[in-house]
Amino acid sequence: MSGMENKYDVLKLENQICFPLYACSREIIKQYKPFLDEIGLTYTQYITMMVLWEKKTISVKELGESLFLDSGTLTPLLKKMESKQLLTRERSKEDERILIVTITEKGEELKEQAVCVPEKMSQCVKLSREEALQLYQLLYKLLRQEDKPE
Repeated sequence: MSGMENKYDVLKLENQICFPLYACSREIIKQYKPFLDEIGLTYTQYITMMVLWEKKTISVKELGESLFLDSGTLTPLLKKMESKQLLTRERSKEDERILIVTITEKGEELKEQAVCVPEKMSQCVKLSREEALQLYQLLYKLLRQEDKPE
C-alpha cells in the first residue's frame, strides 16, 4: 500500500511549489488594494504605471515583456488607462505594426500620490531586508527560466 500512497504524494497541495507562490501573490495584491484604491489604480495598472514612470514611452511588446503579461491582458488594461488619461497609445510612425504607449501629464502627476505606496507595503511584508532580497532574487530566477529541455 505504501507504494500507492507515494505515487499520489505528488498531487498533495503541500508538495506543490506553485501553490504558496500563488497564495502569496494573491495575499500581497490584496494588501496593496487599500493603498492603490486611494490613487485610483488596480494592481496591474499600478505596475504598468511603474514602468511608464521610468521609461515614459515604450512599445506594447516591451511593456508586456517587462510585466510578464500577454497582449490579450495588456490591450484592455491599456484601453482603460487611456480612458483615464494616464497614457496614450499610438502606432509607430516608422512601423505601423508597433503600438507605442506614452505616459501623459496626468499619469506623471499620479507619481506624486504613488510615491508612498512602497513604504506602506513594506510594513505589510514581514521579512528582513536580507530575506526580502533573497526572495526577490529567487523569484526572478524562476521568472527568467526559459522552457529549456533538461
